[in-house]
Parts: sequence; C-alpha cells; structure tokens
Amino acid sequence: MPTPPTRIADVDALRGCALFGILVVNIGAFATPWFGLGLTDPAFHGGVDRATHFLVALLFETKFYLLFSFLFGYSFTLQMQAAARADAPFVPRMLRRQAGLWLIGVLHAVFLFHGDILTTYAVLGIVLLALHRCGERQALSLALILVAGCAAFWGSMAWLQSLQPAGDAADNAVAMAQKAATALAAYRTTPATVIVQHLRELSDIWIVLLLVQAPCALAMFLCGLAAGKREMLLHAADYLPLRRRLLWAGALVGLPGAALYARTSVYGDSQAWQVAGLAVGLASAPLLAGAYLACALTLFERLRDGTLFALLADTGRMALSNYLLQSAVCAWLFLAYGARLMGSVSPLGALALAAIIFSLQLPLSRWWLRGHAYGPVEWLLRALTIAAWPRWRRASASYL
Repeated sequence: MPTPPTRIADVDALRGCALFGILVVNIGAFATPWFGLGLTDPAFHGGVDRATHFLVALLFETKFYLLFSFLFGYSFTLQMQAAARADAPFVPRMLRRQAGLWLIGVLHAVFLFHGDILTTYAVLGIVLLALHRCGERQALSLALILVAGCAAFWGSMAWLQSLQPAGDAADNAVAMAQKAATALAAYRTTPATVIVQHLRELSDIWIVLLLVQAPCALAMFLCGLAAGKREMLLHAADYLPLRRRLLWAGALVGLPGAALYARTSVYGDSQAWQVAGLAVGLASAPLLAGAYLACALTLFERLRDGTLFALLADTGRMALSNYLLQSAVCAWLFLAYGARLMGSVSPLGALALAAIIFSLQLPLSRWWLRGHAYGPVEWLLRALTIAAWPRWRRASASYL
C-alpha cells in the first residue's frame, strides 16, 4: 500500500488565518440587526464604534472569504490527486462531496446563520468541476472577467441609485429601520422565531450571494485551481517574485480600494456612494487577499517551527468544523438560543469576542486532532466523498 501523502501545512495554516477573518466579519451579523442594511445602528453611533466598523471593513470584509475561496480551488486539485491515487472516479466523488456540503450548508443557514456560504460553495463547486480541465491561462482569464463584470454591474447600480429622488432614499431608510426592528424582535424571542427569521431573510439574501459573493468566489476558485495545478503552495519558496508582485499590488491598489469601500460603507452619506464603494471594493479585494496570502507565506517561513504555526495548521485542518462551531457559539451568544445579546454589544466588543472565540479554537483543535484523524464534520464529509467509513481515531491523515 502506498504511503499517504504528507499534508501541506501551509494550506492548513492559511485556512486557519482565513477562519479568523471570516469570524470577524460574521460576528457583526450576529451582533446587530443593522448589519448589511446600509445604515448605522443607532445604539452604536459613536466615534469608536464607527472607527471599529471602518477597521473591519478596511481589513476584513470581502477579503478573507476570497482567501478561503482560493484555498477551496487549490484543494480541488488535491482532491483530484487523491482520486487518482485511489484509482477512483473523480466526478462521482466530487458530486457526493458537494451534495454533502450543500446539505450541511442548508442546515447551517436555517438553524444558525443565514449568511452561510457553504451552499454557495457547493453549487460553485459543481461549476468548478465542469471547468477543472481548462488551462491555467483560461482559468485566470475567466477569473478576471468574473471580477470585472461583477464590479461593473455594481458600478452601474450606483449610477442608477444616484438618479433616484431624495425622497426615495428617506423612504428606504425608514423601511430599513423597520426591517432591523423586526429582525431584532425575532432573533431575541424564541428559537422558533430565530428559524422563521432565517427563512425570511434567506428569501432575500440570495441576491447578495448571486450578485456579490458568487462571481468573486468562483473567480478565486479558478485562481486556486491554477495555483494548485502548479503546486505553488507545495513549493512556495520558488514563487518569491510572484509573492512580491502580490504584495505591491495589494499595497498600491488593493488597500486604497479597500479604504474607499470602508469610507463609503461607514461614513457614506448616500446609498449611491455606498454602492459605488462596493464596486471599487469588489474590484480591489482580490488583490488585497493576494497580498494577505503572500504576507502569510512569508511569515510562515519564519514561524514554521513555532507553536503558533502549528496551532493555525491544526485549526485549518478542521476548518469546516470550526466554521460551524463559530456560528454555533455566536448563535448562542447573540440569539434566542442562549444569551440574546444581539443589539447590546458594541462593534469593539464584538471584535474582542471574535478574538476570544478564535483563541479558544486554536488549542481546542489541537486537542481534538491528538486523538482523531479529522474534525467531526470533515470526517462525515469524507465518508460521503469516498462512500465508505474513514478512520475515526488518529492516523496518518491525507487528502484521500
């Protein structure tokens, strides 16, 4: 029997970093019913609150899910290699895997977090399956088209918004305030009203998923696919010039674009400017995400033998379980499942809670993986993928 391949520790550690960034953004949606409505929560309108919002929008929003999407595409090539080693048909394995991911995502969206991205990944994974034989240049060209098209669409929406009469904007603000009040009441009443509110919001959020997250996520899937075919993260030291270019692009284009996005999101006076900032943010976010990737790889080279790198890698090895655990903890803290803190925690407090939750996940992941080969949800998804019961207790883990 061939020896199972060694895991790429950098991939796992990058997933760990992405998990923290995703938590910082998602906890905001748990903490306030005003999240994503284009208006500031009246209860937290002070200078520190808005500065915290600005920091999160600048450094985290629309960036870390792109990093995770890149890693999804990269891991797709690892799944291809695993199927080849097992002499198993690749397409049926991936279809089972995506179906399992979609089911997990549906349960997550209904019971824990309406902002679930797993269902989107499951559907886009089927698209990637159809495109996985395309060449690297084709994949990167299509990724560029997707990002440019998405940004152009929202730029045109900003122009249309600017043509609306001022009275329409005032009416919209009143409607959004009523929507936030309704959501707050539902999320703090009973678990049943939480589920009903999730279902209600899922009927609207598909627009955001389809027109904002999906095109950019698929673009990063394709970038990850191209990088995986070259095994870039296995031989990261061979791509130092590319990493330097990514850092420069992130600093010169990605960061200014993120600053404009954050400025219009937090301090924008009109919805038209907010949508325009979103368009710029969507266009520049992949460059900043690329800079994060390059920066992380550089840091990993210095930290590789240290405890922090090992903890990040263990957390990333069970990224799906940790993503769901983050939602479960936040649902207990903020919704009617537990403490009902929605609407009563400041942005800075939510940021501190995110740091605490993630800092606890680091040793928890290490403890779990001392005795188990996979995270609990990873084990279930692997069982669906290979149509067999994988090893539960710790062994030499692989990407099979």
